[in-house]
Amino acid sequence: MEEKSYKDLSGAVWEKNLCAGCGACVAVCPADALCMDQGAGSDHPRNNGYCKAVNDGVPCGACYAVCPRVHPHAEETIGSTLSMHAAKAAFEVAGRQSGGAVTAILVNALEEGLIDAVVTVTADQWTMLPQSAVITSSEALVTGAGSRYNWWVPLLAALKEAVVTRKYRRIAIVGVPCVVQAVEQMRSSDHDLLRPYARAIRLLIGLFCTESFDYQKLMEGKLVREFSVEPWQIKKMDVKGGLEVLLKDGNAITIPLKDLADCVRPGCHACNDLTGVDADISAGSVGSPAGCTTLLVRTTTGAGFVQSALDNNRLSLAGEVDTGAIEKLAAIKIRRSHQP
Repeated sequence: MEEKSYKDLSGAVWEKNLCAGCGACVAVCPADALCMDQGAGSDHPRNNGYCKAVNDGVPCGACYAVCPRVHPHAEETIGSTLSMHAAKAAFEVAGRQSGGAVTAILVNALEEGLIDAVVTVTADQWTMLPQSAVITSSEALVTGAGSRYNWWVPLLAALKEAVVTRKYRRIAIVGVPCVVQAVEQMRSSDHDLLRPYARAIRLLIGLFCTESFDYQKLMEGKLVREFSVEPWQIKKMDVKGGLEVLLKDGNAITIPLKDLADCVRPGCHACNDLTGVDADISAGSVGSPAGCTTLLVRTTTGAGFVQSALDNNRLSLAGEVDTGAIEKLAAIKIRRSHQP
């Protein structure tokens, strides 16, 4: 089989505006030759001018092997599950997006020694600029709880720090479906350079996602210029038919999604996965009562983490899941991915 390089990835994904921005290629490049810049023109990674395969003829292709956009993904609305729950944290999570169930599961996992670290996205409280992070304390998890709708950050780039630099071997990853798909490539691939990452990942939690927004286009272009809302004034954002922006002074604005079309990252249009069907646990607000999180438990690993959180009174169950609401939204995303 012919080895691929970043040039193949560029031709197949970057130049076609298909890049998910997940950062998986950045993480697994053994030469640290890929990076993703913040700001204009950062819709895909760039190469620093060196590549083991291109420059030295050394077989690699890790970046191509891990990319979620070069591997066809089955069209499933919910995917396979072992159980479904409406759930919420059994303790206070001030910044929780819905029920705080994901934070509860992860806090319990850290406190019980089930994991060493969590790779996820946090945000600067003043600018709301997202950044990938390796979190190792339950306090930091609770402080950083909440969804990020401004997505330029290559989340999985932090996986290299967790695996290679810090040498953690029991890692949980929390990410949107494109991140889930990339991690699944790590787990299922027989590529030698991907195996260390696969062995270090103990839990994968997928977050429901319809689309994500470019930070500069949404925050600086839309909210600041059009609505005179500064990032530091925002308490919380949520997507419920439109983008709801709750301000710290108690006021709120709602922006129809059709008015945010130019803020959506180009690569999101190719995604057909709402729920992260390859995760151990998928989580979102759709399908559960207000103040609760929908948990789709997909694997025995996921079931074990949920049960541990329940046993330790970190998580509580709160009712049934409306699968029809999830399927409806997932079907819309699938149809949209077929549009040119």
